[in-house]
Formats: sequence, structure tokens, C-alpha cells
Amino acid sequence: MADSRFFTVAGPFALEALAGISGATRRDESDPSALFVDVASLDSAGPQHVSFLDNRKYLDAFQASRAGLCVVAPAMAEKAPKGMALLLSDDPYRAYARIAQAFYPVLPPEPWQAPTAWVDPSASVGEGCRIEPGAVVGARAEIGRRCRIAANAVVGDGVVIGDDCTIGAGATLSHAVLGHRVVIYPGARIGQDGFGFAMGPQGHLKVPQLGRVVIGNGVEIGANTTIDRGAGPDTVIGDGCMIDNLVQIGHNVHLGRGCVLVSQVGVSGSTHLGDFVAAGGQAGLTGHLHIGSGARIAAQSGVMRDIAPGETVGGSPAVAMADWLRTSALLSRMIRRKR
Repeated sequence: MADSRFFTVAGPFALEALAGISGATRRDESDPSALFVDVASLDSAGPQHVSFLDNRKYLDAFQASRAGLCVVAPAMAEKAPKGMALLLSDDPYRAYARIAQAFYPVLPPEPWQAPTAWVDPSASVGEGCRIEPGAVVGARAEIGRRCRIAANAVVGDGVVIGDDCTIGAGATLSHAVLGHRVVIYPGARIGQDGFGFAMGPQGHLKVPQLGRVVIGNGVEIGANTTIDRGAGPDTVIGDGCMIDNLVQIGHNVHLGRGCVLVSQVGVSGSTHLGDFVAAGGQAGLTGHLHIGSGARIAAQSGVMRDIAPGETVGGSPAVAMADWLRTSALLSRMIRRKR
């Protein structure tokens, strides 16, 4: 249950309404008019709360739970405690996410411009925006409707931001074009110079970075993540990408739709990722690679070659996951034998 000092809960919702919201199927014996007031974890939920089971690891907690309603896979229905209402879904976590969003919807910001914010007279700010204390909006910047520019954030000259975006506290944006519903978390740095030099014994000569960062719709970029602008072509972040905290994306990188990069991933310049690529924490990708759509990269992998669509890799240098697991097992056996 969320702390009411920070979150405002909507509802209550009837079970039948929650079934429609989640896309799940109500178990026949469940009362469609039963009301629920909040979501909660299995071990803290009470009779008026909604919870979910998505991992058999938590089966014991599910069977001991007092939750009034739980979202589960059909195969788990017979293991539910007596009296618990059920919503059945092949993807319980996704169905639960829709329910949680209904209880805790993202509300538009309360329009306001703080006296200590600075908005250049040539900038354009759409209706319903909130510009908080210390924020700076530069010359010719364009901000869409219902956006929130949090305290001490900087929107640089010429930056374009679509509708319903949030720029977190202390974040900075330059040389960037954002779509709609983009969330930039606190401290992120978007659009700074790419790391480009002509190296040589006479000294390293800076190459002007003349591209932009182009961010699609529905993207989230985590706290203290950095995304360099392109050197000539743009750095592109596709629609629906989810980028965790402390990620580094180099110049000219191109992410397709729906990519997921977990904390401390580093992507070197000019590497292209297809749609729905997932990279685990601390994975590193060298430059000028092509990562096929649907590829999966295990945590702490070092990727030094192209990856085919749908391939799963692990290790450093990264190889096919099955090969990496076999190699790890073989090394373990060799060490045990030596001992």
C-alpha cells in the first residue's frame, strides 16, 4: 500500500470494472460487484486489496495471503485460498499493471510558473505546463502541452518537447527533440557533446558534434543517464524505449522501438539496436555494431560482435548463451578437480 503523503489513490473499483481494465477473466464464482480500494503485495494485502501472483517462487505467500482479489494464471486458480476472488490472465503481471495504473493514474501537472524560473521570451510553452523553481527554458525552445519542467532543470536553446512530458529535477537537455509522453528522470544529461576526437601523437583534435538526440513517444530515461548527441547523424531513441538509471549512450547510437537497457549499460558510438532488444545491467557494447531485433544480452556481458535477431548472448566476450553456460560449467568442474 502506497504512502498517502506521496501518492493519491483513485477508486474504489468493482471487480467487474477491474476485469475490464486488466483484460483478465473473472472466475465464475467471484462476485462482480465486490469493491476494492487499493493494490498491495501478497503478504500485506487485506480483504479490500488487489494483488497478483506471477512467479511460483511466491506460491506460499499467495496461499497464505489475505488479499480479497488476486490476478493469477489459470493454472494457479486451484491453489488460491478459500474465499479469494480471482482474475485469470496468461500474463498476470501485465494485467496487474493495468489495475495499478487505474488506482494510481498519472495526473496532469497543476499549471504554474515559479517566480524564480526563467523562460526566455522567444520560447514557446504550451497550455497547462508547470515550470518549477530554478528551471530554465532557453531561447526558441518549444514545450508542448501539460508538461512539467521540475526544479532546476535546464531546457536548452532550440530544444523541442512534445505533449505530456516530464523533465526531472536537475536534468539538462540540449540539441534534442522529444516526442510525446517522455519522462526524463532527475539528473539525466541529454544532448551533450559526443566523445569524438581525431587522435594522434600531435594531440587529439576535437571533431564537432553536429547532430541531435531524437527521442520517440512514450520513452523513459532514468536518473543520471547520459545520451550524447550525434556527430552528424542523430542519436535516436525509438518509441517506447525504457532506459534505466546510470546508462551511457554514445553518439550516433540508434535504438529501435521498445528497447530495454538496465542500469549501467554502456553503448558505444554508432551501434544500432533493432526493436525490443534487452540488455542486462552493466552490459557493454562496443561501437559500430548491429544488434538484431529481439536480441537479449545478459548482465555484465561484453559485446564485441554483431548479434543476430532473437539471439541471446552472455559472457565477455559475449557468445551464445548456451555456449557461455557450458563454458562456465566446464571451468567450475576443472577448478573442483584441481582442488
